Amino acid sequence: MKSKEPRCVVLIEDDTDVRRAISQALELEGYEVDAHESADGALTKISTKFAGVLVTDIRLPGRDGRQIFQDVRTIDADIPVVLISGHGELQEAVDLMRDGAYDFISKPFATPRLLASVRNALEQRGLVLDNRGLQSQRRDAIATLPLIGESERIVRLRSLLRELADTDVPILITGETGTGKEAVARVLHEQSRRKNQPFVVVDCAALPENILETELFGTSSVVSGMTRRTPGRLDLAQRGTLFLDNVDSLTLAGQAKLLRAVADKHVDGTATSEVSAPQIRVLAASFRNLATLVASGDFRSDLFFRLNTVTLQLPPLRERREDVATLFLELLARAANRLKRPTPLLTKAVKRHLLEHSWPGNIRELSHFADRIVLGLDAGDPVQNAPAQTREPLAEIVERYEASLIRDALRSTGGSVRDCLELLRIPRKTFYDKITRHRIDLDEFRAQRP
Repeated sequence: MKSKEPRCVVLIEDDTDVRRAISQALELEGYEVDAHESADGALTKISTKFAGVLVTDIRLPGRDGRQIFQDVRTIDADIPVVLISGHGELQEAVDLMRDGAYDFISKPFATPRLLASVRNALEQRGLVLDNRGLQSQRRDAIATLPLIGESERIVRLRSLLRELADTDVPILITGETGTGKEAVARVLHEQSRRKNQPFVVVDCAALPENILETELFGTSSVVSGMTRRTPGRLDLAQRGTLFLDNVDSLTLAGQAKLLRAVADKHVDGTATSEVSAPQIRVLAASFRNLATLVASGDFRSDLFFRLNTVTLQLPPLRERREDVATLFLELLARAANRLKRPTPLLTKAVKRHLLEHSWPGNIRELSHFADRIVLGLDAGDPVQNAPAQTREPLAEIVERYEASLIRDALRSTGGSVRDCLELLRIPRKTFYDKITRHRIDLDEFRAQRP
């Protein structure tokens, strides 16, 4: 989510000539200037949504710069305030800087000095507004990480999970490493009637074939004439959910043992428990395509059909790029809490990296990047450190950037086509061609009008 780039400067200066000179210099740089000789009327322009900066003289009739600064902080402490001070007001300006003012400029000053300060302050305000927008998306999103976002596939996935959660059909969850297969399995469990019962994970890739049977079914031994039973994973999953992760890693012999467990909870005459088969729900996850493995003879077809009543395919991040920033902000907040550090703002370099990187490690890689940003280890331009093989073709980056600009224009104009055409300076036919190509729904933005 990207806010409109801040361009507004509210100026308070009682000297008419100075006020006119500053206004002209700012307007020549393309800024929208709202000039006032006193605080009266100026502060009515300031709100938490104010996309701009306040420039004010310290020495003013009536309410002075210090009082104005405090009033602005009460409205929104993140609005940048640039102070213009005379020689005798230097200490006062320093004190205000210590209290949170963005900058102070001593009279007489060079125009480039003022322009640089305003430019940097507006950029800072833009970062604040962008991050607030992302925070708002994060608050509105479902808490489970893989399901955060509003891309078409994720919205559809959330809908499917609501429909399937309280059924007992076996579900196969597929997707690349790091897409959140186990987290989705937990959502299915926690939104079902079994939510107060155990959720038991079996990582098939971590279990050697010779102990798979013991792990699933437990063991029995006789000690001092008494039979002592060590429960297996099937016993632990009674009335709950058994999640078979990395099921594609099993050998054919391991698959045979698992098939018996899934089918009738029985191996070599040893009953697992008194719990009957329907009382354990089975979910499975695979990185590889099981149908392809069945065709090549590397996976048993009978086990495949036992596990695959319904298949849920989790998309990689490169196929849901509009969700990356919102996901990252959630990961950033979690990392800051875990590492006991403040949550940093997303800089332009970080946001560019989020947009342009292909994220082959998916959510796991995104999480590691969030840790590094919180620790200050990627304070420079992370794009410069990105491996060359993960860069995308220029045409794809340009296409995505164009779609982003159109969405920003629609968002800022409330979906008005006429206003968008003026803002983007393109013909109507070209606009509609691009809307169709980028699959942009105009009604979505019209619904956001106040």
